Amino acid sequence: IYYSFSDTISFKAQDLFIIDKKSGEIRTASELDFEDVQSYDLEIEARDQGTPPLSGHCSVELEVLDVND
Repeated sequence: IYYSFSDTISFKAQDLFIIDKKSGEIRTASELDFEDVQSYDLEIEARDQGTPPLSGHCSVELEVLDVND
């Protein structure tokens, strides 16, 4: 199974997060600023290598905490 961001995710959000294609682990690629955006909704797709390939989708809601105040 391979994991990726759905096509509905903005390019800006894709630049902020990295998804491991094999494990599905989501990490930040840069610092997130609470004053800019307080939360992100990431649509994730999981696809197998069957013929035809099957896929599933899920939504991950990520809340940014304001830790510097």
